[in-house]
Amino acid sequence: MVARVSQVAHSLSVERVDTLSDAEMADLCEATDAAIIEGGGFGWLAPQGRDALARHFRGVMLVPERELFVARLDGHVVGSAQLVRPGRNNEAQAWAAQLTHAYIAPYARGHGLARLMVRRVEERAAALGHRVLNLDVRETQTTAIALFEGLGYTRWGTHPAYARIEGRTVAGHHYFRVLEPARGRPTETLFPQDS
Repeated sequence: MVARVSQVAHSLSVERVDTLSDAEMADLCEATDAAIIEGGGFGWLAPQGRDALARHFRGVMLVPERELFVARLDGHVVGSAQLVRPGRNNEAQAWAAQLTHAYIAPYARGHGLARLMVRRVEERAAALGHRVLNLDVRETQTTAIALFEGLGYTRWGTHPAYARIEGRTVAGHHYFRVLEPARGRPTETLFPQDS
């Protein structure tokens, strides 16, 4: 008897959104709570429930300096990330943006969605004229650390008292990645050269 292995092709997508249907919001809230329970990708330590999370995400979509990206597996929202741009009064740091609150629900991992989501955020940041993307992650989030380091992010420092989890102080790692613009001077020309 020959065992047959069936491989199912999944539909993967990541998009920037400024509205979500009720069903999409329910999926996003479920994915967020699942990621929180699993211990990764969001600042909350305990599940927040649909009402609190829906208020949070509706607020995110109203802030001009924030953009919400959602990851979909077979049409269902299973994760998100936020691109945060400096406020207009911060011209000195306008060339840099921040990737924050990036996660994929545990039940939707292993399909390449996290990598795709980070790349989409990078593409959007570069298209907006940002040359650097910053992020930070708790030392306990080893999967996220491996992802970001595998994508070429440079760890530039560690904050030893970054967060408190279950009465324990946890360090956090800070990363950056240089983005190449869609057009214009290469980013490397903007950095000081070593003499």
